[in-house]
Amino acid sequence: MAMEVTQILLNAQSVDSSVRNHAEESLRQFQEQNLPSFLLSLSGELSNDEKPVESRKLAGLILKNALDAKEQHRKIELVQRWLSLDASTKSHIKSSLLKTLNSVAQEARSTASQVVAKVAAIELPHKQWPELIVTLLSNIHQQPAHSKQATLETLGYLCEEVSPEVIDQEQVNKILTAVVQGMNSAETNNEVRLAATRALYNALGFAQANFSNDMERDYIMRVVCESTLSPEVKIRQAAFECLVAIASSYYDKLSPYISDIFNITAKAVKEDDEPVALQAIEFWSSICDEEIDILEEYGSEFTGDSEIPCFYFAKKALPVLVPMLLETLLKQEEDQDQDEGAWNISMAGGTCLGLVARTVRDDIVPLVVPFVEENISKPEWRQREAATYAFGSILEGPSPDKLIRLVDSALSFMLNALITDPNNHVKDTTAWTLGRVFEFLHGSTVETPIINQANIPQIINVLLQSMKDVPNVAEKACGALYFLAQGYEDIDSPSSPLTQYFQEIVQSLLAVTRREDAGESRLRTAAYEALNEVVRSSTDETGPMVLQLVPLIMMELHNTLEGGLKLSSDEREKQNELQGLLCGCLQVMIQKLGSSDVTKYVFLQFADQMMGLFLKVFGSRSATAHEEAMLVIGALAYAMSSDFAKYMPEFHKYLEIGLQNFEDYQVCAITVGVVGDVCRAIEDKILPYCDGIMTQLLKDLSSNQLHRSVKPPIFSCFGDIALAIGENFEKYLMYAMPMLQGAAELSVHTSAVDDDMIEYTNLLRNGILEAYSGIFQGFKGSPKTQLLLSYVPHVLQFLDNLYMEKDMDEVVSKTAIGVLGDLADTLGPNAGPLIQQSVSCKEFLNECLSSDDHLVKESAEWAKLAIGKAISF
Repeated sequence: MAMEVTQILLNAQSVDSSVRNHAEESLRQFQEQNLPSFLLSLSGELSNDEKPVESRKLAGLILKNALDAKEQHRKIELVQRWLSLDASTKSHIKSSLLKTLNSVAQEARSTASQVVAKVAAIELPHKQWPELIVTLLSNIHQQPAHSKQATLETLGYLCEEVSPEVIDQEQVNKILTAVVQGMNSAETNNEVRLAATRALYNALGFAQANFSNDMERDYIMRVVCESTLSPEVKIRQAAFECLVAIASSYYDKLSPYISDIFNITAKAVKEDDEPVALQAIEFWSSICDEEIDILEEYGSEFTGDSEIPCFYFAKKALPVLVPMLLETLLKQEEDQDQDEGAWNISMAGGTCLGLVARTVRDDIVPLVVPFVEENISKPEWRQREAATYAFGSILEGPSPDKLIRLVDSALSFMLNALITDPNNHVKDTTAWTLGRVFEFLHGSTVETPIINQANIPQIINVLLQSMKDVPNVAEKACGALYFLAQGYEDIDSPSSPLTQYFQEIVQSLLAVTRREDAGESRLRTAAYEALNEVVRSSTDETGPMVLQLVPLIMMELHNTLEGGLKLSSDEREKQNELQGLLCGCLQVMIQKLGSSDVTKYVFLQFADQMMGLFLKVFGSRSATAHEEAMLVIGALAYAMSSDFAKYMPEFHKYLEIGLQNFEDYQVCAITVGVVGDVCRAIEDKILPYCDGIMTQLLKDLSSNQLHRSVKPPIFSCFGDIALAIGENFEKYLMYAMPMLQGAAELSVHTSAVDDDMIEYTNLLRNGILEAYSGIFQGFKGSPKTQLLLSYVPHVLQFLDNLYMEKDMDEVVSKTAIGVLGDLADTLGPNAGPLIQQSVSCKEFLNECLSSDDHLVKESAEWAKLAIGKAISF
């Protein structure tokens, strides 16, 4: 059945596009016309040592892509497609793949390793290919080194692809034994040791039982630590990557090894090659992440018998850890500020220092201050920059009163350095540090203000001057201004210290957005973000100036919508990004001006023109621009309330298009939110458009192509629609209610394995409850409330189940008890007997009444009144 495909595969990699396109089309047709033969031909090509490496490698890649995809719906299709192939075809392909693991060609072996793991990911959960792991393990003991290396690589990929519960503990033990033996210093082949070390990294998730056994854990840790001393740099790097993973997965098991690990990491940071040193620093960053999480979860009530103990590793290592990290700050690279993705020793050291500060809080200050004082004025730029970076890194964590005095004395020095230092690196870091000062030590929550009438003129002057500097410095200056403005957002007084500088700040920021080089270093984005924050934190006093900005920004948006046809794809992408930024800017202005009666009516004179511009933005094919245009229209609807209805004949088409956007699911999610905004704004005037909207929402819910994160907001949206159209929701009940019931049952019986799943389950439950709440409130006072009675047992059953599960967060509790109140309030005496039959309604209500969360308590008090009335009839 297999066919000769060598030449087609080589042609598919040709530099001649016509040859390449023809070959790709031939492969596509072959796959569509005869899938079994296509897959057999590819596996045959991959396993044939006489074929060219290029064709074998591509054959393996196409084979891999025939088994897996990023999009969930496509992945499900490919899994089903493989499972439905006949057994002999699959068996033939699998034996070809295993044969390839013995190939002399490294690329073919490596590709086959990945494909074997993809097949295993499909078959092992279905109890197929049970002999795979036994076969792989037997390979390790009797094969030449290159086969051993490929087998270990395969085991690594297998552990990455397959979830731990699929493989039984006995096989896990054998895999770990084989992997750890392959890492052992007795193994003379470096390729084998490297493959084994990388495989262990992926296998750590399977090693729960082994890490709970002292002897097995000791053995694994010893081999990992020995591997960090290998003469081969890649093995050392992979071994440190294992230590980083162990720090986050098995923090509670590290005590016996921590002092040895400290010595190993300290030596690597000081002496080893950069890739190894970076992982050694990353180990301590992971330790801090774990300890921050534990201390945040238990707060000050942390006790030794808490579920996960905190061993204070970072605190105990402080006297040696901090000097080691400060040393790394002096290893800057000349061009690190220009490269956005740059990551080197000094950046990793500064990041880790920041995490240490958040972990040990005040204790870090006395260890860092002498370094800052000693280096801040040195003639060598590296020392000045390192001192500034160290200072900026420790501003989050320690209590403000521990830092205020230091920052006070350093502020004018830093402002001066930002203008006069001859080195751009120093200026870049100084502007970043000022931003951190304003972020953590300025605002309504800080008792001793750092910014006062005396120093604000200098601060504003320096920041505005620095915005004219090179792009990376100007971008950090915009960031500092952003945090400066944010600190004034919560003040109650009618005037803000920024008011007198408002005009000048806005003009400077607009000038930055128009700079020729504003595309570098995220400068334009930073300038618009700062402008938005300055507007957001402004007071009524500057309302007229914000009003003058509106036509200016509209004009800029209008200009981006002209002449789009002549643009290259790169220019179009930049233009779409700019459209997104301008829509975001107008959104902030609409929210600001719309919230004050003084400015609202004046600004609404621009509404028609604005809406025209926003609808034109939908003409661009950019997801970012679409998202921002949707959000700004949501804000406009909120500001205009029922007057927004005049735009619906035109706008509803774009709402439906947004709801169909499965590809860019964020656009779909935002559109769902905007449907809610529009419902709240125009209420029952949404009715003529509801058929189209509801049809699309129901389609979205039944689709397996749509990202799961969009489903909870869709349920909430049912509630918004029902609330807006009241008893007219009747025609949708028979479709919406079964969907809600199905999702409700699913959300109760989900065994949440990880934090993400727990969070998603709570979002889903909350969405379902918000739907019920909106539907009950929508029907209140209508003669059609009887229609809801048949659904009440399901709703009460859902509330009972939620209460029994005992895993609701506060948000879900508040919405759930609210639904109970809405049900009683809408159905009155009809609901009374049903509520009294509920298993847990009374206990749930009492629990919420005595809740520490005042919102839950408030909701429960209202529900108690409504239930009291319903029952007493």
